[in-house]
Amino acid sequence: MASRTNTKILKTLKYGSYNEIIDEIQTLPINPIDITQILSERFPHILPRTLGSIYGQEYQRKTKRHFQKHCSSEISRIYYNKYKKEVNNKSKPGIILRFAEEIDLSPWLLARSILEQFLLNLNQTTESMKQQISKLMKDTSLIKDKTLAFEVYLCILHDDNYGPYADIIKYSFGHEYECKLRTILQNQGLAFIEEIQMRDKGYDKTPDFKMEVPFAIDGFIVNWIESKASFGDEENHQNYLKDQFWSYWNRFGSGMVIYWFGYIEELDVNKQKGIILRSDLNPSDIVKMDPSTI
Repeated sequence: MASRTNTKILKTLKYGSYNEIIDEIQTLPINPIDITQILSERFPHILPRTLGSIYGQEYQRKTKRHFQKHCSSEISRIYYNKYKKEVNNKSKPGIILRFAEEIDLSPWLLARSILEQFLLNLNQTTESMKQQISKLMKDTSLIKDKTLAFEVYLCILHDDNYGPYADIIKYSFGHEYECKLRTILQNQGLAFIEEIQMRDKGYDKTPDFKMEVPFAIDGFIVNWIESKASFGDEENHQNYLKDQFWSYWNRFGSGMVIYWFGYIEELDVNKQKGIILRSDLNPSDIVKMDPSTI
C-alpha cells in the first residue's frame, strides 16, 4: 500500500485527476465492501471521503444507466426464475447478493425486481404494486416468503450506495456538515438565518444559511452559503446551478458553495458573476465588515 507520509492530501481535483479515478472505478466490480481502501491504495494523495463520494456518484449513475437493461419485465422474470432455482437447490444465503455481483447491478435494485416478480406470481391486488413493494422493502419481515425476506434484507444491508441506506447516509452527512458550518459561523459571531426560517417567511428556494450581515472571502462578498456534503462533479454542479445556486444569486446576491468532499477545480468559473466554490470554511479566511469604515 502506498504511504501517505509527507504526501499532500487533496480534496479539489483537476479534470485529469478526476477522470483517472473514474477510469479506475470502471474496472471495479459494483459495490465492493472495501471500495474506499481499494481507491485509497491507488490514489493515496486524495482524501478517502473524496474518493468515496466520487465512487458513490458514479455508482448511482451506472445503476440508472443499466436500469432498463436489467429491470424490464422479461429480464426480471429470468432473474426471478434463476433465483427460485438456486433456492430449490438449497444454495447458501446471499443468493441475490452473489447474483447482483455477477451481473454488476445494485443489490437493492435486483432484490426489488425479484420481489416484484414474487408478488406478481401471487396475483395480489389489494393495493398498487408500487406501494406494496415500497412497504415490503422498508420492512422485509412483512414478506410472506421468509427465505426471500432474508435475501432482500441482506441486499438492503450490503448496498450503501443505492436505495434507502444510501439516502440515510447522505442525509446524515448533510446534517453533520450543516452543523459544522453553523458552529463555525456562530463561533465567528456572524449573524445569519437558516433555511427553515426563510421558508417560514415565504421563500420557495432557500440556501442553507443567509447572512444577515455579509462577510468576505478572498475579496468576494458572501451573502449566502450552501453546504453540500458531497464531491462537486460537473453533472451535479451544473444541475445545482440551474435548480438552486442561480436562484439564490438572483434573490440574495453573491454567495458561496461548500463542497465538503471537494470538487473539480475547473468548475469554479463563476467567481466574477458571484458564486464561489470552496471545500471548507477556514475561520482565518473570513473578513468581517468593519463598522468604523461606514
